[in-house]
Amino acid sequence: MPIVSIEIMNVMGFRRQWRKNGVDCRNALAEDGYACSDGFLLQFCKGINVLIGENGVGKTTVLKMVYAATQWSIVQTDQGKTRKLLHFFSNSLKDNEALKNADRKEDYSYYKVSDGAHSFEDSLSHNGIFHFDEWLGLNIQSVFIPTTEMLSHAKGFLAMNQKYNMPFDGTQIDIIVNASLPETREVPAAMQGILEKISNIIDGTVIMEEDTFYVLKKDGQKVDFSLEAEGLRKLGLLWKLIRNGLLEEGAILLWDEPEANLNPELYPLVAEILLELQKNGVQVFVATHNYNFAKYLEIRRTEVQQVMFHNLYKAADGLLEEIREVVGSETEGRGEAIYAQSAYWMRDIRQNHIMLADNKLLDEVYGT
Repeated sequence: MPIVSIEIMNVMGFRRQWRKNGVDCRNALAEDGYACSDGFLLQFCKGINVLIGENGVGKTTVLKMVYAATQWSIVQTDQGKTRKLLHFFSNSLKDNEALKNADRKEDYSYYKVSDGAHSFEDSLSHNGIFHFDEWLGLNIQSVFIPTTEMLSHAKGFLAMNQKYNMPFDGTQIDIIVNASLPETREVPAAMQGILEKISNIIDGTVIMEEDTFYVLKKDGQKVDFSLEAEGLRKLGLLWKLIRNGLLEEGAILLWDEPEANLNPELYPLVAEILLELQKNGVQVFVATHNYNFAKYLEIRRTEVQQVMFHNLYKAADGLLEEIREVVGSETEGRGEAIYAQSAYWMRDIRQNHIMLADNKLLDEVYGT
């Protein structure tokens, strides 16, 4: 069940955006790529959604909100279910106040995730979940791969965390739990090819013995997971998640900076794997700072709608003035807000910081 949209208002770096008084301008300036509403709005495709932008614009936050919503959809007898939502953002948070935008503590604060027919709204202002009766029980299966590689620390981790409340957020804990699950008896034929590609790169398979992960090499050698190169560990983790049956049709994969610590020669392989997962019914969300990795997803796709790019950026004073000139002077808003522009081609994105960084490098190389 794909996620089709997210709305955010006054949560962390996302604050109330500008609007024209008394006018619903949600769709205004759509041809120019501006998001025009009281709050931040982002609409996703059913395939691979690539979040790009400079640091501090909320890419990881968006991924975690989607993950929190999908995890809450799963029926389970967890008395701390709602409180656990906070821990996906940071394990040290005590209440919703910490997630509210620092400049807008008194304003209404929420984030809302929708699949088009149902919605999950975590109202920080009301300390409660709206529409929970229609969302709980959808059982949207999802996996979040954090930037930090966690399987090397798996031995005794879960037991220690339960006893000492270690300083790791919920996504980092969950990935160890998911990788530790038993393997499925049969892997769908569509996924077998992906497993073989990864196995060839890591030269083996991933196993778990006595709370420790290893790469079982094709020659029979068993190598501690922590001794592998970190880029190969990422691929090994992906192999284990697929082998455990967590990335099958209808599931959602959220991956924060898949290119981090990865040999650039492996970018096209990872792009191909993600495209293959998408073809087999897995909706994918990735956040990246790397232009080359994002570009491989664009050029390797077989259909344009397979991959959609979402550029998150902060509106500078000049842009706000430009907006006011178009929609009128009666606009509200103070300070910078985070906006987004979405497109199927990176060339259509304005203020594309990862592309600008590559262009600056080329300028230096050619002395222009």
